Amino acid sequence: MNETNRSLIHLVDLKKVFFTDEVETHALSGVHFDIAQGDYVAIEGPSGSGKSTLLSILGMLDTPSGGRYLLNGEPVESLDNAQRAHIRNREIGFIFQAFNLIGDLTVFENVELPLTYRSGISKQERKERVHEALERVRMAHRIRHYPAQLSGGQQQRVAVARALVGKPSILLADEPTGNLDSKNGEAVMGLLSELHSGGATICMVTHDPRYSAYADCSIHMFDGRIVDEETLNRLREEEDRRIADHARGGRTA
Repeated sequence: MNETNRSLIHLVDLKKVFFTDEVETHALSGVHFDIAQGDYVAIEGPSGSGKSTLLSILGMLDTPSGGRYLLNGEPVESLDNAQRAHIRNREIGFIFQAFNLIGDLTVFENVELPLTYRSGISKQERKERVHEALERVRMAHRIRHYPAQLSGGQQQRVAVARALVGKPSILLADEPTGNLDSKNGEAVMGLLSELHSGGATICMVTHDPRYSAYADCSIHMFDGRIVDEETLNRLREEEDRRIADHARGGRTA
């Protein structure tokens, strides 16, 4: 990750607080980092560490409670819903754990969908972009199929094509292997590596150190903060011991 003036994403003291039944939950507590064009960054940490909250803010699906978020040099933390949706459609490609394909749309129609929300793109250009994106993920031969006719790995490849079709500045992947077996998981990670080698900027959330190893660098999170890898491992071990001690106490009672 590189210095601010070359950053695609620049975060300063980012915070997110949720309020439920008069209880404050600090999901993010002062997060700082940068992602430059061409980076492949993994956000790693245990469940509840703030990874998905951070990715939602990066993808402009949610807004921070405090701090700064610059995307391509422009502050976006205070934009309204319509402004965020406009930028999100052009700048960000999403890859979700659950694929999020629409069952009654064909592969072609699922991949084309983000482009239908853009003005100034002809039907022919949409068709060309869809074919190009499906070729990149090696799914062009399934263009008329429906999601139910595809394996999990094939559905995720189509989801990657949908993320690519708008030619976004960055791909955000939220546990992209979470619903896949190990073979298909490795295949999807290989595909992301190919896309990165071809120039794609990727930020991926994962709880699995095997998959974070595919990235150029990792951001380690615990309790809403960025920590170094040694601290993360120590905190994980302490948490595992607490859970084990609690389980033993429950059996004794």
